[in-house]
Formats: sequence, C-alpha cells, structure tokens
Amino acid sequence: MELWDLYTVERERTGRTMVRGDKIPEDFYHLVVHVCIFNSKGEMLIQQRQPFKEGWPNMWDITVGGSAVSGDTSRTAAARELFEELGIELSFEDKRPSLTVHFPSGFDDMYLVEKDVDLSELKLQYEEVQSASWRSEEGILDMIDAGEFIPYKKSLIKLLFAMRDSMGGFMREDTKLR
Repeated sequence: MELWDLYTVERERTGRTMVRGDKIPEDFYHLVVHVCIFNSKGEMLIQQRQPFKEGWPNMWDITVGGSAVSGDTSRTAAARELFEELGIELSFEDKRPSLTVHFPSGFDDMYLVEKDVDLSELKLQYEEVQSASWRSEEGILDMIDAGEFIPYKKSLIKLLFAMRDSMGGFMREDTKLR
C-alpha cells in the first residue's frame, strides 16, 4: 500500500495522508515529479511503459515520473523515481524544478537535467519500463502524432526542450539561439 502526503493549495503539507488509488479529498492536493534528461546532442531520454502497466500501457513517456510517497520531498521523489525506473543515481540536493505544472488534484514538478547516459548501462525497472531511447523534439512530436507517445500537449514538449539549459521563462542576451 502506497501512501501520499496531502497538501494545501499553497503547497503546504497538511500532516494527512491518503492511499494511492483512493479519491483525493476535495481541497487537497498531491505531489507528482517528472525528470527529463537531455544529452549533449539535445535529445531527451524517453522510456516505454510495460504492456501490463496500468495507464498508458506500451506508450512512450518522458524520462521518468511518478507520485511522491509520504515523507518524500520533491527532490527526494525525483531522485527515487530516477533510480527506481532507470537505475540512474543523481542527487537533486542542489536542484529546483524548472517548471511546476498544476493539475486539478496536484502539483507536477518537472526537473530538466543535462547528462549523457549510456543506454546499455540503464537498469530498467521490470514492473514499469520495457525500453529506453534517445529522441529529438521532432521525434517525440512525431510519436505523439502517431499515437505512440503519451499525448502530452505538444506545446509542453516544445517548452521542455526550449528550457532544457536554463531556469526561468526568458532568454539572457548571452544565450545562444538554437
């Protein structure tokens, strides 16, 4: 049984928990994290979900993601998910989410990381992940069109690629255009 902490709209922990799969009580929220790893070629590491995985079976997804469990912070949840699903150890101690997306029942912190990862060294979590690959922005958008990738809004995928080497929503004068 997996427990989630419940938060207020101001993102404060309430001290209450809920069981994963139960309906989130009205006026409470839970925390989700995603990590997007980009290589030095500007490609994103993506994973293919197992055919028996509940929710989006066989679909491709961004690098990793999942709900924070009770006691997790956003950072510890990001590190845990990355290690559990792909076997990648990375400290998020000095990282902040590049973007937080609000959805009706929670907050989704998205971490953008640049790291060259050798696919042959990944340790895929059998219960969740069947395959991993590197894809360009255009490649992911094509996969969304083909119905092979979880149907994120294309504008979100474009934003993740645009923000991959910066924090915030503006470009400094010394930032090179791609």
